[in-house]
Amino acid sequence: MPPLLRTAGESLAFDCALDWVAELIGEGSAQELRDVDTAAAVLVCVDSTQRPFDTRGWCRLARGAWQRDGEVVLENACTSGFDLHVACNPAGAEFTYRWRPPARDRAAAWIFRSRFHLLARSVLMQYPALWWAGIRGRAPLHASAWTNGGSTPLVSAASGIGRSTLLLHELESGARATGDNLAVGDGTTVWGLVEPVRAASGGGRRMSHGRHESPIADRIEALVPDAVVLLERGSRDDASLRRCGSERAARALVTSTYMAGELRRYWSFAATLARATDVGPAHPPISEVAAAFADAQPCFVLALGKSPGAQLSQLLTALDVAECA
Repeated sequence: MPPLLRTAGESLAFDCALDWVAELIGEGSAQELRDVDTAAAVLVCVDSTQRPFDTRGWCRLARGAWQRDGEVVLENACTSGFDLHVACNPAGAEFTYRWRPPARDRAAAWIFRSRFHLLARSVLMQYPALWWAGIRGRAPLHASAWTNGGSTPLVSAASGIGRSTLLLHELESGARATGDNLAVGDGTTVWGLVEPVRAASGGGRRMSHGRHESPIADRIEALVPDAVVLLERGSRDDASLRRCGSERAARALVTSTYMAGELRRYWSFAATLARATDVGPAHPPISEVAAAFADAQPCFVLALGKSPGAQLSQLLTALDVAECA
């Protein structure tokens, strides 16, 4: 059986004929690939052939995209260098990739190695999982959830604010998290998308902005949050936590998701597959899911201080105690 990965609440199996792609997938799985005898909803195959997919007699859907009988072929999907064929059936989907980069993208993959690793992981691993999770009614979110000290917040922030650093501090004190940057949710439960944490204190592959990668130890696949927390940069030395309205929290969850660089290419990818296969929503229900989370839970804004301060779990506990006094 090919190795299997549980991510975004789905099971993906990988069958790679190219060793370097298998290594890339293994690294992107953050040590969570498992050899188990279990059927997967999504099969990801990487061919060794460099021939283009045969689209003779197919209908052109868009530039670089063809469809026929619910199947789709994408040329140089998301400028990753991989051509892609997708076929769905009632039980799942099969994504077949062929490494056929144009000369420009081949050179970019060699020169900008960190960027290429992130893009290739997205196209080979994350986007198929997100799209199939969307068929199950879940929406992508630029957020993560963790549980520590009796609290289980769903935490969202724009890129570069410091959510990964905050997460690492929580993990060091015994927290369990669904993931780092990305997740899917249905308004009640959050399922994490498997990926390494990228932060200044990581010890793995060097990435952009001076960050390094490291796996999340004892990652938890799904959590039901009991609060929604928005991160922002504060002007004070110490961190502060205050309540906010559900409309603001939902709006921040939605806008952070659409602002996320990790998802910049996903929207076109998902829309093309939905149009060609007639499977799943034409647009993921991000606004509805965000509103459901925000309406059901207390919402807060955490203004991060200029210097390291109390952990979010401690601030939530202190605020709860103060309000009950």
